[in-house]
Parts: sequence; structure tokens; C-alpha cells
Amino acid sequence: MLTFRLNYFLLAGLFFIVEVLIALFVRDRFIRPYGGDYLVVFLVYYAARTVLKAPPLNVALGSLLFCYLVEAGQYFNFVDRIGLGGNEIARTALGYGFEWLDLLAYTLGAATIILLERPGRRSSGGGYFSQSGS
Repeated sequence: MLTFRLNYFLLAGLFFIVEVLIALFVRDRFIRPYGGDYLVVFLVYYAARTVLKAPPLNVALGSLLFCYLVEAGQYFNFVDRIGLGGNEIARTALGYGFEWLDLLAYTLGAATIILLERPGRRSSGGGYFSQSGS
């Protein structure tokens, strides 16, 4: 079921801005490669929660799967295969190098989301086994 939640939209926007700032200005060996991957799961999760009325656990796992699929695309050089290898925006958004540690970063991000969204954590009762999908 579709919906629109302003709070999740704003959180997705915030995470998008943080990801863009990391991509543009951070040139280190930890925050950009792994911190960005950790945070992108939050971006995907909050973007999905903006429009999907589904239990948080399902959305968190779906977000993790999406990130894994993007990483698999990096393994198979997806950006090059679709002819966008020379496009810096596509290479930044979709990635261009597979790393096993990226999968760990995505997993840790999803685990954090699941912990933050666990039942009883929020007063609204929208824990991840909620049937209402709140």
C-alpha cells in the first residue's frame, strides 16, 4: 500500500545531502568508502518508508537487498555494460568497484535500522512486526 510520510521524506532528504557531501568532499579511506555505504542503507530505507506502508523489518530487509544488488552490479561492471562508464554521476551513484567490506557496511546499516525500529522503541507502536506498517 502506498502513502506519503513527510517525516521519512525529510530524513531521506537529509541522508541524501550527507551522501552528496561525502561524495564531493571526503577523500579518505574510511568515511567515503564504508561510512557512505553504511549511511546509504538509511537513505534507501527512509526513501522507501516515505511511500510504502509496510512493516519496518520488511522495508529494512528490502533496503539491504537493494544495496546488495547494487553491489552485485558493481561486481559485474554494470555501469560499463550499460554504457555509462564515462559518466561520473552514474559511477558515483551506482558505484564502480566491488568490495566485500561494502556488504558488511550495508549489513551493519540495516542492523542499526532494525535496532532503531524494534518494537517498543517508539511510542507509536510501529515496531517491525507491526501489521499496520506504521
